[in-house]
Formats: sequence, structure tokens, C-alpha cells
Amino acid sequence: QVQLAESGGGLVQPGGSLRPLCAASGFTLSSYAMRWYRQASGKERELVADMSSAGDSTNADSVKGRFTISRDNDKDMVYLQMNSLKPEDTAVYYCYARRGFNYYWGQGTQVTVSS
Repeated sequence: QVQLAESGGGLVQPGGSLRPLCAASGFTLSSYAMRWYRQASGKERELVADMSSAGDSTNADSVKGRFTISRDNDKDMVYLQMNSLKPEDTAVYYCYARRGFNYYWGQGTQVTVSS
């Protein structure tokens, strides 16, 4: 069964750090482009970070210099290191995998930044 499962979200104070992770099962992650999206309450889902199967990455302007996407193909895992968190980073964070016409979404993990 193909599945993406996020974990590692939670409640953190402004300025703090979190590292959500995404575990893939049922397919080999190494040949897929991976992305992290987020969706805040009442807002549209937005792309946060992207990493190609070759390892090239890009970030949204809103998180540049603070968030870093990485992957461990041996473990079929993708990570999102989030530093200097702000209240506006509060959202559900989703993992996404795509190769050609095949794509998969995770169920999301909640990140709340609040004092």
C-alpha cells in the first residue's frame, strides 16, 4: 500500500525550531520529486519547499533562510528543518511525492507557533 506519513509537528514558541518528517512506504522515494506544502486555517494550500530526485531544492520566499528540505533515500524519508519559526508559520504541513503522472499526498501534521 502506497503511503506518505508525516510526523514531528507540534507546538513551539516563536523563534523555536521543529523538524517534521515524512516517511514513504509502498514505493521507492529516490526517483520522486518531493515537496512540502502547508495550509493555514482559512487559506489556500501553498508550496513551502521542493526537492528534485537529483537533490536540487527551492524554497518559498516566505521561508528562505529559515526552512531546509532534505531527504534520505536509503530510509525513504524526507525532512523539513524549520528554524526561527513565526506565528504566521502556523499551519498543517503536508508531504507530497510526484513522478510523472504518479503523485501522493500525506495526511498532514499540525505545526503551531505560539507563545
